[in-house]
Amino acid sequence: MMHKMKSLLYMGALLGMANACNKNTTPTTGNTDGAASYQLSGQLQNAPAGTKVYLAELGETQFVSRDTATVDEKGQFKFTGSVPEPGLYQVKTSDQSQALVVLSNGSRVELTGDANQLPATYTVKGSPDSELLKNINRTLQASQQQMQQAMPLLEQRYTRAAQAGRQDSMQIIQRKAEALQGQGQREVARLVRQQPNSVVSAFVLSSVLNPDENFTLADSVANQLKASQPNSRYTKALVARLEPLRATALGTTAPEISLAAPDGKALPLTSLRGKYVLIDFWASWCGPCRRENPNVVKAYNKYKGKGFEIYGVSFDQDRGKWLKAIEADGLTWKHVSDLKGWESAAGQAYGIKSIPASILLDPQGRIIGKNLRGEALEAKLASVLK
Repeated sequence: MMHKMKSLLYMGALLGMANACNKNTTPTTGNTDGAASYQLSGQLQNAPAGTKVYLAELGETQFVSRDTATVDEKGQFKFTGSVPEPGLYQVKTSDQSQALVVLSNGSRVELTGDANQLPATYTVKGSPDSELLKNINRTLQASQQQMQQAMPLLEQRYTRAAQAGRQDSMQIIQRKAEALQGQGQREVARLVRQQPNSVVSAFVLSSVLNPDENFTLADSVANQLKASQPNSRYTKALVARLEPLRATALGTTAPEISLAAPDGKALPLTSLRGKYVLIDFWASWCGPCRRENPNVVKAYNKYKGKGFEIYGVSFDQDRGKWLKAIEADGLTWKHVSDLKGWESAAGQAYGIKSIPASILLDPQGRIIGKNLRGEALEAKLASVLK
């Protein structure tokens, strides 16, 4: 539970990147005021004359310093220059006080706020992309704060429920944590949906939201950006991020898996056609997987005689530990593994980045569900196995 809930705080990716270390490079300082240049002007409170304001561009892994301006006696500053394409930039007075904007040639962006508290106070005008970025960042901040406030209490309740063996209580607590995460994700997705041609939308879908869980939206945005901004690095990053997910999108036929079962013989996934099949990615060393196993066992025992089968794919490397976990947890369904850990051929084919993970197939081998756990899995099986 602790690992699961802390992973939800990844929602603050924009916040974390905004505080990344800057790499000093030769600044591409403003040199024109023509139509082919951008202008970023600002009015800051609590910024004495001489205060430095720094401009940095978001690179592949960190912000890269681009320019420095000095606040005048009125609290004003200005950056001008040209950029090769629209991009995300950081404006900061310190590592703790920063704002994010989008700059493009021809844009006239106006930023205001408290120099000591930019994340909470800044406003931006003249750039719909920058306004979208601000709204998404504020949503992420609120979501992160909610999770940080709720996590200690939920972890305590989860631990007590686990010690008492109360599986139902554990599931309820985990659903509450996931619901908190879902609120922020849905709001961010709504904001992205309103501006599908923005580089901000491309960045958020490839780096902040889970593109697998938002594949339809991400694919739609990618297609629009390929038409409107085909050469943008953000468009290219989103397209590249989606490509390995395309093979496992809802409605597609699941890629074949044919790995060795415990008896050493190859067991093809397609040999189970004609049944609803849950591909269950797990490992003996994965705590969350082992804690989820009782829920999977419950669903299997309830529906195994009604056209339901499970195809367990282990990311183990130790054959003995794999087989011991199968027996200890009472996993009486089909199992396979190539004992290559995260390099599992099946994991690579399905783009699995974390476990437990699962994919539900219909009798024709089409993907009809992903990462269904606990009551969600039982509810889905009840609806298709009427």
